[in-house]
Amino acid sequence: MTGEPADGFAVLEAIEAVKALKHRYWRACDGKDPAGFRSCFVTRGAVVDYGRLGAFDDVEPMAAIFERVALARVDGRYAVLDMHHGANPEITVLGPGRARGRWSLQFRQINTVARTDTVTVGEYDDEYVVEDGQWRMAVCRFVERWSVSRPLGTDEQIVEGTF
Repeated sequence: MTGEPADGFAVLEAIEAVKALKHRYWRACDGKDPAGFRSCFVTRGAVVDYGRLGAFDDVEPMAAIFERVALARVDGRYAVLDMHHGANPEITVLGPGRARGRWSLQFRQINTVARTDTVTVGEYDDEYVVEDGQWRMAVCRFVERWSVSRPLGTDEQIVEGTF
């Protein structure tokens, strides 16, 4: 980047587009939307490393896990309910169509079958590229910092909205 005003605007536009991408990704995760999840990654060869969930050299194996876990139902109800809250973005535009980003994440998961409530905190380290005119994740690495799980009591009601 040369520092010219036009370059500054392009950098700001790229940063906002990357933020929007990451937010779409989290909404797809929470909304149980496998197609939306896949669309956030490059078509082929995405590096996806979610620690204990697995590390892959393409989005499809992770998308299959996402579908199996997120869409699982027991007695007509979802087995797990997720909530991703990302914050503290540090996005660096490396050049036209290339950027890196770091994010903090607080992830909460209710397991309606095991009756547990788990909160996990960690950091994403991502790389982004423009593919077919859209910003997408080429690398998505999540490092867990800590996690706590507690049982849900039998008197706690879990009410699902619509997906």
